[in-house]
Amino acid sequence: MKTMKLLAISMTMVGAAPLWAQAAAPAATPGADAAAAAPVSVAAGATVYDTQGGEVGSVDSVTGGVAVISTGTNKVGLPLTSFAMGEKGPIIAMTKAEVDAAANKAAADAAAALKAQLTPGASVYGSGGTKIGTVKEADDQFVTITMPKGPVKLPIATFSKGASGAMIGMTADDLNKAVAAASAK
Repeated sequence: MKTMKLLAISMTMVGAAPLWAQAAAPAATPGADAAAAAPVSVAAGATVYDTQGGEVGSVDSVTGGVAVISTGTNKVGLPLTSFAMGEKGPIIAMTKAEVDAAANKAAADAAAALKAQLTPGASVYGSGGTKIGTVKEADDQFVTITMPKGPVKLPIATFSKGASGAMIGMTADDLNKAVAAASAK
C-alpha cells in the first residue's frame, strides 16, 4: 500500500525526468538553392521537410533557439541553426526515419546512463544538489533508496541522470514530507 501511495507522489516528480529525447541534426545542406540562404523562420504549426521534400513532422513550439518537432512518433528539440528554408517551408538534413532513429537512440542511451547510476550503494541527490540517500536496490520499475528515516521505494521514472549521480525532482525535505503524508493516509 505504501508503494502505491508513493507511486502517486512520485508522479509529481516526473517533471525532472526527460520527457522527450533531444537529437541534434547536422546543418542542412540543401545545395546552392538561393532559397536555402534566406533567413529561416520556424514557427509553431509549420511542417518540416527533409532535403528531398519528404515530410519530417511539424513544429510544436520554438523556445530559446530550439524548435520542438513532432514526427508523430517522437518529439525532438533541434537548434534553429539546423534549419534552412526550402520551397515548401523549413527543411532539415535528416529524414523522418533518421530523426526517429536518433531520438530512439538518445532515449536508449539516456536510460542506460541512468541505469548505470542506480546501482546499490550509489548516491541519490535531490533537486537542490544535496545527497538524499543511497540506492538499496533497483529493478526495471522501481528503485528503493535508503534515507535517514528509512527506505523509500519510488518508480524509476522519478529519477534522472545527474552530473554527480542519480537525482529526483524534489529536495530531501520535500520527499520526507511526501513520505510522511503518504504514510498518514
